[in-house]
Amino acid sequence: MSALLEVSDLTKHFTKKPLLGAAEVLRAVDGVSFSMEPGETLGVVGESGSGKSTLGRLILALLKPTSGHVRFEGQDVHALSGKDLVRLRRSMQVVFQDPLSALNPRMTIGDAITEPLVAHGLATGREAQKQMGAMLERVGLSPEHALRYPHEISGGQRQRAVIARALSLKPKFLVCDEPVAALDVSVQAQILNLLRDLQRDFKLSLLFIAHDLSVVRFMSQRVAVMYLGRIVEVADAETLQAGPKHPYSQALLSAIPSFDPARRNLRVALLGEPPSPLSPPSGCTFHPRCVRFEKGRCDVESPQLRELGVGHQVACLRADEAASS
Repeated sequence: MSALLEVSDLTKHFTKKPLLGAAEVLRAVDGVSFSMEPGETLGVVGESGSGKSTLGRLILALLKPTSGHVRFEGQDVHALSGKDLVRLRRSMQVVFQDPLSALNPRMTIGDAITEPLVAHGLATGREAQKQMGAMLERVGLSPEHALRYPHEISGGQRQRAVIARALSLKPKFLVCDEPVAALDVSVQAQILNLLRDLQRDFKLSLLFIAHDLSVVRFMSQRVAVMYLGRIVEVADAETLQAGPKHPYSQALLSAIPSFDPARRNLRVALLGEPPSPLSPPSGCTFHPRCVRFEKGRCDVESPQLRELGVGHQVACLRADEAASS
């Protein structure tokens, strides 16, 4: 089976030019590579500022990369323009974190869902209304929600409307950028279950971005852990849960709340705060916070992703020690 999405050595650098002094470069995404199969859900997890959302926007061609390539069904998405880019938009959609800002406050929910159908020439008039009503029902909303404005419904209902709008075009690929972070915990569970059902029914491929590893693990077959613009570990969700090899992955996993006292005693603490992406540390960028830090090695050598097992890649100079321990 050929890959649906291929990301190759993707980078995005933002240049900051202060009034005085030399320009600074922020390496938001710094050499990311991976691929996704049709129908797969890949979770991307990391702290705020790790480059997750920038990665999603690069894949959707909402940002232009500094270097590297994104290929969707074999096409370089950043080489497309005009009608070719419009056709790509039908196949690649997004669900953002804040549904209120994602919806036009002057449009009813029904109009927001029918708008992409009309814009892409897929349906108009009664047919567009029919498809809109069916999509509302599919995401758990009633026909009366079509007449309401975004501020007149709850946050969970707004996110359902955003999902309905994204799926109205019947895309093949959906980027979910922190889609439940702004919702109450009970509503989060409902939206996550809805997304899983829709992913199965529509045979979607999902890039699921979050800072909460427990949420990513629930949604994803595979998980990629990002730190300061780079992927530091990739594995299937079960493998990562059973035995993360990068110390950053171990810290994220140990931070998940648990009622098991034994597991609470295994908490892996991170040292200090995340460094600024404007001036990342030399060598392994994680070394100032790492409990395995080896002076003269970790602060000099920059680790690359390498195989530790089938489908399990880790960017850590001392990963073999973790694997054997």
